Amino acid sequence: MKLPISRIILWIFLIAVSAFILFPVVMAFLSSFKTNAEVTAGGTILPGNWQFSNYVYAWKEARFALYSWNSLFVSAITTAATLIIVSMAAYAVDRLSFPGKRLFIAIQAGTMFITIGAVVLRPQFELMIQLNLHTSLWGVILILISAHAAVFFILLSYMKSVPRDLDEAAMIDGASFIRTYSSVILPLLAPGLGVAGLFTFRYAWNEFILPQVFTMNSPHLQTLTVGLAALRYGSSAAAQTHIMMAGACLSILPLLAAYLIANKSFMQVTAGSIKG
Repeated sequence: MKLPISRIILWIFLIAVSAFILFPVVMAFLSSFKTNAEVTAGGTILPGNWQFSNYVYAWKEARFALYSWNSLFVSAITTAATLIIVSMAAYAVDRLSFPGKRLFIAIQAGTMFITIGAVVLRPQFELMIQLNLHTSLWGVILILISAHAAVFFILLSYMKSVPRDLDEAAMIDGASFIRTYSSVILPLLAPGLGVAGLFTFRYAWNEFILPQVFTMNSPHLQTLTVGLAALRYGSSAAAQTHIMMAGACLSILPLLAAYLIANKSFMQVTAGSIKG
């Protein structure tokens, strides 16, 4: 069977885009097994001698066990709390009518197009000082939970696809508004929660500025991204690009695991969109 020209062009385009995306990842992986001289000089793709000791050194030097736990603690709690809060907000916005509803949605949408960044870092830190959370990871978690308007709209779109007849049937059976949300609506949002959870986890795992600011005086609370930055230079102030590459490859593994866990949700989203 002969493929049409349009199909061939599409495949060529997709292969080219995939190669363009994967090339830096493959090069970083291969560089993690090189010596620093090979990485700096360039000119070779494969390592001359595979330096597996780079990973051992990165694990010990960056204190990966401790920093990975800190990152997992921040990311897991941020993800769980965000999904609970945002799903409740989406349920209330979709099912209830209250004053300021349109304004609330407009503000949420507006925050998606405005990146304030470091401008609010000082007020956030001062607020955490008032709450006595500036020397712990809980301050970082609270700030990260408050920055997920995109997740709100993802779950709001899923909420709109859940028939209101289910709410009415549950309330006829005597279920309260909260019981209807937790027992009827929330299980039906599982695909959306999986996708939103992956985005939230990735955002929290890759966050750098907030953990760096909040853990300057508490090295034992540093997250993995902050620890990786410290691998850039060794004790003699010499660049350690090969060690940093090894550490970066190790830090990707939890994100791959999170994607594999949420992969079923992605498949359900794709199937639902094709069916729709």
